[in-house]
Amino acid sequence: MSYPPDPNNPYGQPQQPNYGYPQQQPPAAPGYGYPQQAPPAAPGYGYPQAPQQGYGIPQQGYGYPQPGYQGMPPYASWGSRVVATLIDGLIVGVPSGILYGIGAAQTISGMKCTTDPDTYASHCTGGATSGVGGLLILLGWVLAVAGLLFLLYRVGTTGQTPGKKAMNIRLARESDGQNIGFGMAFVRHLCHFLDGFCCVGYLWPLWDDKRQTFADKVLSTVVVKTQ
Repeated sequence: MSYPPDPNNPYGQPQQPNYGYPQQQPPAAPGYGYPQQAPPAAPGYGYPQAPQQGYGIPQQGYGYPQPGYQGMPPYASWGSRVVATLIDGLIVGVPSGILYGIGAAQTISGMKCTTDPDTYASHCTGGATSGVGGLLILLGWVLAVAGLLFLLYRVGTTGQTPGKKAMNIRLARESDGQNIGFGMAFVRHLCHFLDGFCCVGYLWPLWDDKRQTFADKVLSTVVVKTQ
């Protein structure tokens, strides 16, 4: 059987404060709530998301080159194109011309011509193509064709023949600045017959804004500077 504590007992008074303090510990719950304030750190979690906006910036940079062929190098001058063509012609024409000339000379050396003193008419006999002369003429033609194909391959795959490289110019596709390939280079060469009419097409780059010949306009190609 228990008795109520005597209020006059001094030992009973400390029990009330001591017993009450533990009950006042729940206000420590705000202290427990400080970790709950950690969710405001969510904005901090958003800071790494900021690079996502930066990630979109390179995407714009990736699309920039497409309209960029407005920034293509300057068009080559008509004079530089003429000099490049002359260089290429010498590279291909001189060796093949020498072989062809020697073969033709041997044919002419075997020819005998007489002139009628009354009518001044000339009559030639002999001069049949010898085996060596015919071989040299054939080699001259083969070398000329091989040289032409070599030039077309170079200009199609690299944009430059030896002459164009010497003049620091190159052939490029107008839409994207890339090489046109061997096949299109061959077609472009065939289209030069349009330029051959009174040589107007070859002279057209003198006043054309894009410095194009007729063949360039048909194939949508341009010749630009590399330096």
